[in-house]
Amino acid sequence: MLTFLYILAGLYVLLCLLFYFGQHYFFFRPEILPGYFKYEYTFPFTEHTFEMPDGGRINAIHFTVPNTRGVVYYLKGNSRSIKGWGKFARDFLGKGYDFFMMDYRGFGKSRGKRSERRLYADALHVFDWLTERYSPDDIVIYGRSFGSGIAACVASQRQARLLILDAPYYSFHWQIRRFAGWLPLRWLLKYKIPTHQFVRSASCPVRIIHGDRDYIISYRQGVMLRDAAPDKVELVTIRGGRHNNLTDFSQYHRELYRILEEAAA
Repeated sequence: MLTFLYILAGLYVLLCLLFYFGQHYFFFRPEILPGYFKYEYTFPFTEHTFEMPDGGRINAIHFTVPNTRGVVYYLKGNSRSIKGWGKFARDFLGKGYDFFMMDYRGFGKSRGKRSERRLYADALHVFDWLTERYSPDDIVIYGRSFGSGIAACVASQRQARLLILDAPYYSFHWQIRRFAGWLPLRWLLKYKIPTHQFVRSASCPVRIIHGDRDYIISYRQGVMLRDAAPDKVELVTIRGGRHNNLTDFSQYHRELYRILEEAAA
């Protein structure tokens, strides 16, 4: 019996080590692009590269429209690269907004070691670059899935017109606890990302768009975020929406148009 317990303990320690050293492979599914890769989109855009103080490099794309009403700073999810995510620009360009999106370190043509602190620092650095071209009151921060926590962090430390969170998590720690709560995440998890704390500190209005059939990041977390700061947060429920199909719903586009119109007004 004692030998069996030792074996179980050893397996548990092994699982903890695998989680700790392999979590970047569990959480991120990047598409890596060579530096010479050329983006192709049907809308006019420019490509930008930011050399970070610590030696990292951030690659980004910037779509513009005539007589712009502002810019949407889009923090994307944890998969692929802006090569594929750039298609979401059309949802905002058609509403009169410029569109800016960057790749996190290790995604696309961005390079450098990734960490929670660096994700925040990179997103803030790029936001500050945008404020040299737009008034902060003309910047809408949009965070999708994994990017929702990063977007909320930016809104908690910078002035903006509006923060939109698309399928957000209450905190990254809370999200991972749903699937690996049997591990000592307090000591193992390298990414905590307390979205709820950032939302409370945001100085701009917050709008959450969440599908009520989202089984990856539960709809409950959208409700929890709304309840964390009910005075500034509105929750828009997409009935029947899952995690990766919200843009298939006409309701999503109607609500997004309404939110952007109200913010502009």
